[in-house]
Amino acid sequence: MDLPATDVELKSEKFEDVKDVGPSFHCDLFDTEIVHKIAQVFLPGLATACVDNTTGDIFKSPALVAVDLRKEMVDYLTQRSETFVAESVMLVGGLDPESSDHPYDIISDFVDDFASSKRNLFSRVSGWLLSEKREDKIDDFFQEMELTQFWLMDRREAVAQTMLKNVDFRNTFHCKMKFNTAEELADHVHECGFKPMNCTNEGCKASFCAAHMEKHDSVCPLKILPCEQKCSDNIMRREMDRHCITVCPMKLVNCPFYPIGCQSAIPTCMIEQHRSDNLHSHLLYILQVNHKEASVEDLKQRMEQLEMSSSPGQLTDAQDVRSLTFIVKDLEAKLGPLGVNVTNKVSEESTEASILIEHEPEEAES
Repeated sequence: MDLPATDVELKSEKFEDVKDVGPSFHCDLFDTEIVHKIAQVFLPGLATACVDNTTGDIFKSPALVAVDLRKEMVDYLTQRSETFVAESVMLVGGLDPESSDHPYDIISDFVDDFASSKRNLFSRVSGWLLSEKREDKIDDFFQEMELTQFWLMDRREAVAQTMLKNVDFRNTFHCKMKFNTAEELADHVHECGFKPMNCTNEGCKASFCAAHMEKHDSVCPLKILPCEQKCSDNIMRREMDRHCITVCPMKLVNCPFYPIGCQSAIPTCMIEQHRSDNLHSHLLYILQVNHKEASVEDLKQRMEQLEMSSSPGQLTDAQDVRSLTFIVKDLEAKLGPLGVNVTNKVSEESTEASILIEHEPEEAES
């Protein structure tokens, strides 16, 4: 027996009443980075569909079918996203454990499926799908659509927003909050983690949701930072490496006297101070090269003579091994030959003689 129409209407009204119960103001904020990333896959997918759909057809070109295929693509993706949760989670019994549940991966698969469905007979039976010419033609048509602004990014993002909310069943990339009044919703928007924000670093045009602000700030290439080597300059993050290895006054360099023995690594700005503080050791290195047979004591005496005979600043102003060597040679030419400590010399000779006598074989007795 059929139910009276009034009963049906009453049930419908009761159902509507039930639907109306509860929060009716939804927060529509989402992760802007994911939306932008999803929107970027639409144009290459459309280019692929247009090229494969017209391959071998002398009466059609990718540009002639682009408008119609764009509409078909949006309808297809929207329908697939609307039924995704029901088909994958409720009806099938759960997502395939090997498949990704990330919205970007899910929607990318939808785009690939649409492009595959638009291949014409020639594309399917020939080796076209594996040819380099196909890839070049798809890339060329993709570039053409970008240059002519065939499908603007903001419109693609509007489509991506709808699909994101449909497939993001874990509510990871969009806000799921609902409120009873518009005032409550307005208060929430100011604190929502998906609130859109722009980078505050000068010159950076990046946009992201509030929850990602710290993440972006930690990698923003245009953020101004103190020098990593502790100099007084503030440098853009993207210029930091170049600064540290080229012009930074705190860049570590080898001592100018490294070739003759000084192993110190010092900041560029401290080289002059290092030369002044280590003049004695640098002089000793020079003298050891010039007088290889002299003892350390003899060289130290010579060093004192050089310091006494030099003019103020003459030795400390030497920039490197070559300049200090020239100064030392000029001063030594005025001082005369290096004097050798006689006592040490006689002592060394006596020691050598005694060693020889001890080891000399005895004469045979007659």
